[in-house]
Amino acid sequence: MATKVLTPNQVKERFRARGITVTQWAEEQGYRRDAVYRVLNGFDKANYGRAHEIAVALGLKAGVEHAAA
Repeated sequence: MATKVLTPNQVKERFRARGITVTQWAEEQGYRRDAVYRVLNGFDKANYGRAHEIAVALGLKAGVEHAAA
């Protein structure tokens, strides 16, 4: 079953609903605050590396179980 991918606005709304900040979430997940903001605000395309990992953790992209062969 596929996980629903969220929009950046939906992610921000979930943070507000839970009463946490992006900075707080970033620290709890072990990410740099500025890197999370760059992904969340669309400055990084998040196709590779840490930015992609952040996008998946935020729910902006679906996780991939197996790499392409």
